[in-house]
Amino acid sequence: MVGTNRKYDFDAMTVDELWQLHERLSQVLSIRLTSEKRELEKRLAQLRREKELRVSESSEINPAPRERRKYPRVFPKYQNPNEPSETWSGRGKQPRWLTAALKTGHTIEEFVIHKAEPDHSPARRRV
Repeated sequence: MVGTNRKYDFDAMTVDELWQLHERLSQVLSIRLTSEKRELEKRLAQLRREKELRVSESSEINPAPRERRKYPRVFPKYQNPNEPSETWSGRGKQPRWLTAALKTGHTIEEFVIHKAEPDHSPARRRV
């Protein structure tokens, strides 16, 4: 049956002939799919080995990547009075609670977090 260009007249075939053809097709498909899967797995393993080789070569050439620069912590500048845990530093996109409040006529100054005044009391003396 391999290599034959046979045209089948399915309407003329009996149920048993159709079933035998179905079983043969399933068997051939199973064998071909298994074979193709094995080939693809071999190729994938080869690509992974090549990638590992390139990574090891590049790590020998280039020293370890630099660490990201640490940025200082940005403290919140604005706070939602209705929900004190919701704060915003003033950087990036405005949070929804602030956007909604600004649309209702509030000003951004109403949400500023006022820092406590620095303590100017005299330094403790040692006795």
